[in-house]
Amino acid sequence: MKDFRTALHERVLVLDGAMGTLLQERGLKPGACPEEMNLTAPEVVTGIHREYAQAGANIVVTNSFGGSRIKLAHYGLADRVTEINTLSVELARKAVGVDGFVAASMGPTGRFLEPVGDASFDEMVEVFGEQVRAFAAAKADLITLETFLDIAELRAAVIACREFSDLPVMALMTFEDGGRTVLGTSPQAAAVTLDALRVDVIGSNCGLGVDGIFEVLEQMRQVTNRPLIAQANAGLPQLIDGETVFNATPAEMTAYHEKMIALGVRVIGGCCGTTPAHIQAMSEALEGRDQSWTPPSRRCFLSSRTAVTEVGGEAPCAIIGERINPTGRKTYAAELRDGKTAYIRREAQEQVAAGAHLLDLNCGAPGVDEPAALERAVLAASGVVAQPLVLDSSDPAALERALKVADGKVLINSVNGEDKSLKAVLPLAAKYGAAVIGLALDGGGIPETAAERLTVAEDILAAALQAGLAREDVIIDCLTLTVSAEQKRAMETINTLRLIKERLGLATVLGVSNISFGLPCRPILSATFFAMALEGGLGAAIINPKDAAMMDAYRSAMVLLGKDLRAEAYIAAYSDVQATSAPAAALGEVAPIRDRLAEAIIKGDQDGVVDLIEAALAEGLSASQISNEGLMLGLEEVGRRFGANQVFLPQVMLSAETMQSAFGRLKQELTDEEAVGLGRILMATV
Repeated sequence: MKDFRTALHERVLVLDGAMGTLLQERGLKPGACPEEMNLTAPEVVTGIHREYAQAGANIVVTNSFGGSRIKLAHYGLADRVTEINTLSVELARKAVGVDGFVAASMGPTGRFLEPVGDASFDEMVEVFGEQVRAFAAAKADLITLETFLDIAELRAAVIACREFSDLPVMALMTFEDGGRTVLGTSPQAAAVTLDALRVDVIGSNCGLGVDGIFEVLEQMRQVTNRPLIAQANAGLPQLIDGETVFNATPAEMTAYHEKMIALGVRVIGGCCGTTPAHIQAMSEALEGRDQSWTPPSRRCFLSSRTAVTEVGGEAPCAIIGERINPTGRKTYAAELRDGKTAYIRREAQEQVAAGAHLLDLNCGAPGVDEPAALERAVLAASGVVAQPLVLDSSDPAALERALKVADGKVLINSVNGEDKSLKAVLPLAAKYGAAVIGLALDGGGIPETAAERLTVAEDILAAALQAGLAREDVIIDCLTLTVSAEQKRAMETINTLRLIKERLGLATVLGVSNISFGLPCRPILSATFFAMALEGGLGAAIINPKDAAMMDAYRSAMVLLGKDLRAEAYIAAYSDVQATSAPAAALGEVAPIRDRLAEAIIKGDQDGVVDLIEAALAEGLSASQISNEGLMLGLEEVGRRFGANQVFLPQVMLSAETMQSAFGRLKQELTDEEAVGLGRILMATV
């Protein structure tokens, strides 16, 4: 049998169909453990694998989807993890021999990672690692991670696969009708994150029929050049005579084959409701078709749990908000020492509202536990905004701790040309699927000329490629020097931008405001230099997005450089701005306390909500007024936004936790008359 990775590029491979429904037809009792049948009815499991292989499946998937220690513990089988998972591979191999590929299946554990749940990243890597070690020892051909809802859990599973084996990995998420997972992850955000982790195949299974899966894969293809996998349900489930029925016929399951092949789908199989008959139809539909596919060129994308930002290429310059940095900000530095995150959450929201596409997080200050602080900063910022993050630290311990809790593909700021820096940072970026900023300097200091900076950039790129990063995930900082001290070097920075783009084809970044340090009217000089850098091809700019002069220069340049098509962003920003400014009557006004209470719930301001309650009590509001006219209105708005897919489960949970903090204080003020029960509530969960 050929190597899986080789076969993947030679032809479209057919994967098998549903396992659970066939097990139920052949003796699996309701509520019983499917994986236990590897022990109690191995001939049944092998028989199902054999039927799929005879139907034309090139890949059969092991009966180990729920084989994690956490899942098996529900059935008293936690001490048999290795045995059950090893058997799953052996039973599949018995059915296909050397003529087919055995894909070892891992599914979600049912627990969410922090902060959505209580599971830690390291714990989940170890849980998945236990399965991976068994699969590798049993000589599976590849691992398939399927039906994941939480991108954070899927990241942990992928990293476990990489840490404990060298097997190829397919990673699939399940999306709802609205085009997102239950936690809000979009197909594009999932694909960017998984691509950076270097999985072999990316795709989607379950939840949708073949038409819905195709739409998901179309979105994924926009941001990745990896091979794709489609595992659709046999239509949408219907309840008929008390039984769940999937009505899509085998012929209907092949309707998108031609489009899928053109899209770069290299593995096609089935999920819920599919049978050997469906798989046979899929296999036969591939016969005689041209199955060749040329991957598109790669681009640089960054992601959060829910959003994606492109950097470099033909994309508009990405704005990196710089204000979450303790340098010169005593209030923020004090919060870092106290373990608070109010400043981070506030600045994250304000910078995004001002136009930031990415947020730089810097927690380095005297007396601060930087690893713990950067971890808190990532959780705080990602809880209130969707934008991808930039981890600004030279401390490998801080970077690794933050990388573990980051939901997507972040940007590390930064690495330089010194061996010590390269060896400390690049392996972390490769392991956790991050991009890196490479400072064009080394042990010899800041190079004077553009040619010398190019040489350092070439060295950084070579080291990054050797570490396993993609070329496009190296972004070069061409270095902005203070013009008051180094006037002649200002144009060298612009020249370096052009040289990096022309010679290396890499995206570039600058800390723009450094140019004007020590001079009067800094915004004028900084904005002018910014415009020059944009014309020179700048891919990302670390600036204060709340600086009107800088954003005016940015938006104007994007129109003039043809990167704001039809001037849509420019018009959206300035259509309501009058040529002559009217007096700002509302400037400095403070919103009523009820509105601020509601806003605290909406934004998940756990640090500030209790202070607002104290202020409301001081104004004479009763506990019931604070609850009904402030807090509850905020919670209702969160519910409305959740229903409209404007916020997602992590934000809802943050608001709920803020509500708990609020009521923890408010209960002390409730009188017997106010604490009246409104009835009994019955809650049912699955």
